[in-house]
Amino acid sequence: MENERDAAGEIVFNIDVMLAKRKMSVTELSNRVGITLANISILKTGKAKAIKVSTMAKLCEALSCQPGDLFEYRRPDK
Repeated sequence: MENERDAAGEIVFNIDVMLAKRKMSVTELSNRVGITLANISILKTGKAKAIKVSTMAKLCEALSCQPGDLFEYRRPDK
């Protein structure tokens, strides 16, 4: 029997795409949002287990985007 965890897809954080569109460096984003480069790296690599809504709001403000521009849902391969 397949468990729920195996059936779920994944949320991909598209920060690289938004940085490229805005011609902004990771360092500049880090400074604008007030989070460390290490934490931005965790978000970029998909290793984050959670993200605060307030952090999402700061990212959206810094990148002039909507939350849906930052995240993408990918279905699992079957």
